[in-house]
Amino acid sequence: MKSTEIIQLQNYLRRTFNNLGIRVKEPAKETAPVEVMMGDEFIGTLHRDDDEGEVCYHFQMTILDIDLEGS
Repeated sequence: MKSTEIIQLQNYLRRTFNNLGIRVKEPAKETAPVEVMMGDEFIGTLHRDDDEGEVCYHFQMTILDIDLEGS
């Protein structure tokens, strides 16, 4: 994913979730997934899907059952 895309996605997520603490990190390797952080906490990954010239992005967030305790 290009740096310009990462910045656009970060801005989109910040606006959508009204949270300036969201950061989208450029991966260390070009083939690695892009990480989404909230503050210092990893919250998910972003993947780019290019199908016949149509581009979309998938945000994947895993929530463990133990994270739900006390909610």
